[in-house]
Amino acid sequence: MTTISNAPETLVENEGKEVEINDIANDVGDAADALVASPLVVDHDELVGNFDEDDLPEKEMTDYSAYERSAMVECLRQLVDKEGVDAETVRAEVDAIKFHFYKKLKTEQDAKKQNFVNDGGKEEEYLYEEDAVELLLKKYLNKYREMRNAQREESEREKLHNLTEKLKIIDELKDLSANSDSIGENFHVFRDLQNRWRAIGSVPQAEVRHIRETYHHSVEMFYDFMKINKDLRELDFKHNLDAKTALCEKAEALLAESSVVKAFHTLQEYHDQWHEIGPAPKEQRVEIWERFKAASTQINRKHQDYFDQLKEKRKKNLETKENLCSKAEEIAKSPLTTMPHWEKASKELIEMQKQWNAIGSAPKKENNKMNKRFYSLCDSFFERKREFFSGEKAEQEKNLQLKKELCEKAEALKDSTDWKTATEQIIELQKQWKESGNAPFKNRESVWKRFRTACDFFFEQKSKHHSSVESQYNKNLKAKQALIQKIKDFAHTDNSTGDLTQLKAFQKEWSEIGYVPFKQMKSIQEEYQQAVNHQFDSLKIDSKERNMLLYKHKMEHLAEKPQARGKIGSERDRLVKKYQQLQSDLVVWENNIGFFSKSKNAQAMIASVEKMIEEGRNTMKELKNKIDMIDNLEN
Repeated sequence: MTTISNAPETLVENEGKEVEINDIANDVGDAADALVASPLVVDHDELVGNFDEDDLPEKEMTDYSAYERSAMVECLRQLVDKEGVDAETVRAEVDAIKFHFYKKLKTEQDAKKQNFVNDGGKEEEYLYEEDAVELLLKKYLNKYREMRNAQREESEREKLHNLTEKLKIIDELKDLSANSDSIGENFHVFRDLQNRWRAIGSVPQAEVRHIRETYHHSVEMFYDFMKINKDLRELDFKHNLDAKTALCEKAEALLAESSVVKAFHTLQEYHDQWHEIGPAPKEQRVEIWERFKAASTQINRKHQDYFDQLKEKRKKNLETKENLCSKAEEIAKSPLTTMPHWEKASKELIEMQKQWNAIGSAPKKENNKMNKRFYSLCDSFFERKREFFSGEKAEQEKNLQLKKELCEKAEALKDSTDWKTATEQIIELQKQWKESGNAPFKNRESVWKRFRTACDFFFEQKSKHHSSVESQYNKNLKAKQALIQKIKDFAHTDNSTGDLTQLKAFQKEWSEIGYVPFKQMKSIQEEYQQAVNHQFDSLKIDSKERNMLLYKHKMEHLAEKPQARGKIGSERDRLVKKYQQLQSDLVVWENNIGFFSKSKNAQAMIASVEKMIEEGRNTMKELKNKIDMIDNLEN
């Protein structure tokens, strides 16, 4: 790493005698004051950041996991056929295509091999053959490798050529420093050499520092030996200031660059260019350097922030991948004994593979290791699955025999008219069918068709039967609608007992009408209930008696429903529990009256408690009547 001083360019005073240049005698005395700035050497640790190249952010790549193999090959073709493409720039994309292509190809080949075995073939007899798509992939991969090798060789040749050209310029600078015949002419040659130097590209990395230091030393020697004219020197300084100002503007423009990585690398190029430029005028050296350094610092800070965030993101990705590996290990090592279990585990692992592909990269030092670990677990699992399915042949033959027996049972039930029992039995057969496992592939469809035909025939006959029943339900619905209208039209007389008898007759008639269609069952029942309740509410009898009649009506209606005994029993238990609670409360309240008589304002409190006791006793009577009514109803 080269060194740097954060201070502005330091100045070295030229020593030696004054030299006359043309006829400018009055300026000769100033020659001794000529100052030359030592070249600025940039320390990337301080201004551009010290990063491991292996950890620099990667280019965002396409997710090829969902692509078909032919689509991947097309993407590869476009990459390698693109005019002027840089092989190193697209290397990551090429590797990703290759990885996902062969991963998908392996999955396809495993499936083909399994089908071959399922159809009766022997695993060792299965032959793998390259298809046209794979041959195309290999063609473009070879083209890419040839292109990359050619570009590398060309790049190395170009760098060696650049090194030779720069060494020639250094030799010319040395010769120029030794020739003091014509300062003006030498200066123009010197300026031309500087421009040629800046136009030459990169040299081999091992030679960068040495060639740069040798060049700057030769430039210093030129200034030292020539003691150039002040006007020419100032013109040179101004030229250098313009060049450095342009670099400052370019560096500041990088602050708006959306890619911090691109800005970072471009800034490095600008610093290399800054190396090649000579000193600026003395009074502006600090200012121009501080301007360039300020822009560099901001770009470096943005890159550092981005880099820190990337490292943190990759760290989290590593944790996520480690968790997925742990889950994959559990699946890969879990004891699976049935085909449904294997299929469930396969789906879980395939879903985990999708999650894995969606996760970004882990730190590079761990990424390949994690990928190898995860996909090794996946390969191990699917190898175990393949072995398991190979051993399933005997089991599938047993399953076939079981399925044939289920077909026979279904065929024996298909003509039954005991709809409820037969339905339950056929549903049980269907459940057993689902649990019976796979039959051999060649028998799977035919045995299923036989079983399904028997089940379908039974349910078609059942459907026809219920269609006729539904017709009767519609008649019952019309009868109940007519009865509701009779209840609504019923007019009360002065004889409450007779009215009550008629309402009970309506209730009896309702219960004697059969079922209605299921969709109308709730609505017709609610309409009936409202009509009956309205008539009971209109009876000219005591409210308590009416409430008891309504409650009795409710219980009688409940008794007609399925599982009536359990529901009525629950209602009785509720009433008894409430009765016992009130009985206990009455004892407490009656005992408390004795204490209230000894306190102030006792009369008001006693009156309140006595009222509670009276209401409680009345409530207990009502509860007792309801309990007795339920007991009579059950009897």
